[in-house]
Amino acid sequence: MSANPPARVRVAPVSGTERIATLDILRGFALFGILVMNIQAFAMIAAAYINPPAVAPTGTAEYAIWLVSHVFFDKKFITLFTMLFGAGIVLMTQRAQAAGNGALALHYRRMLWLLVIGLIHAYLIWYGDILTAYALIGMVAVFMRHWSPRRLVIASLVLLALQQGVFALIGAGITMLPPEEIAIIADESWLATGSYALAEIEAYRGSYAEQLAMRVQHSLAMQFFGIPTEQFFYLLGVMALGMAAFKSGLLTGEWSNRAYTRLAAIGLALGLPLVALGLVMNENAGWEMTFSLYFGRMPNTLAAPLLALAYTALVILAARRFGPAMQALFAPVGRMAFSNYLAQSIICTLIFYGHGLGLFMEVGRVGQILIVLAIWIAMPLWSRAWLARFRFGPAEWLWRSLVYRKAQPMLRRASVAAAG
Repeated sequence: MSANPPARVRVAPVSGTERIATLDILRGFALFGILVMNIQAFAMIAAAYINPPAVAPTGTAEYAIWLVSHVFFDKKFITLFTMLFGAGIVLMTQRAQAAGNGALALHYRRMLWLLVIGLIHAYLIWYGDILTAYALIGMVAVFMRHWSPRRLVIASLVLLALQQGVFALIGAGITMLPPEEIAIIADESWLATGSYALAEIEAYRGSYAEQLAMRVQHSLAMQFFGIPTEQFFYLLGVMALGMAAFKSGLLTGEWSNRAYTRLAAIGLALGLPLVALGLVMNENAGWEMTFSLYFGRMPNTLAAPLLALAYTALVILAARRFGPAMQALFAPVGRMAFSNYLAQSIICTLIFYGHGLGLFMEVGRVGQILIVLAIWIAMPLWSRAWLARFRFGPAEWLWRSLVYRKAQPMLRRASVAAAG
């Protein structure tokens, strides 16, 4: 007669001692960079995010801020954050499986509740939400979790190529539309003087109810058009890349200094010229919508994963040289990445939307960067203060409690007493 099977071990959230330091530092670093681009979407009409002439930089400082933001930040930091999300899928399912629990069941509960929180964020706070896309695409990405790093890299390259193909097809399709339909797309997506942009300004400066009506339009467009065409192949490909980077030891700091230096050099040497190519192409086209809306964004989309990998290597090298400073600055923010991401939305909508200070389209790029710097200073301070007393950030605690179907111990002294 066979021996009794081992008792199932209850799966539980990751404790502080189980955390991987480089992942927390990288998450925090990514959140700092994400805000540089998101602040434009909080402060200005949606068209300005992809069409700088829609809200043209005024003066040298404004142009320099836009240029640096585009070259070094646009799509690069959200790509890094997405890589870390892919790595997190592997990490969480590995730990669930090792504990003898259903890894897929746990993962789908995590994605379901992330979807719920993402939809609340998108419709009630800010339309630029990424959590909804992460939850939906994460439900697909999990099936790649057992693949080898080599297979994951190949899958990533294929998916990123498919994204380029989608951009090319849509871009070509737009050029073949009748002029009146092109004018409608330009009004909604490209021009600051169009009727849609004027309605957007009025709504976000208005009452919460007026904002809500516009935010619903933006969120529906993002979820029913943006996710299938702009995000699915790209985010899935980047999640696969993150899985490969985690399994190979890249994200966990297991490579040599020489290997990280080589990766940073290759990523910068290939990525920055691609970004420059896109800039030249768009400038030569005069940022004309039928070219720049899709064709003009293709080089930067190709460059983003290369630069995200380069940034990863540089951050890990910096962490080896300046460990305590990097830990103090980025790790607390990364440990509370979910809470800090939502906090950025709450703070910025209070600054720019009508239910707060109502500064939408009133703050130029210099003022926006000053707000970013203030939040950069505040995030490590409030994160360290919170984590000195609590085990999780508030959003992390809510998510974990929902996933594990039980309120998690929040106070640090409660967890210590329980361990004793």
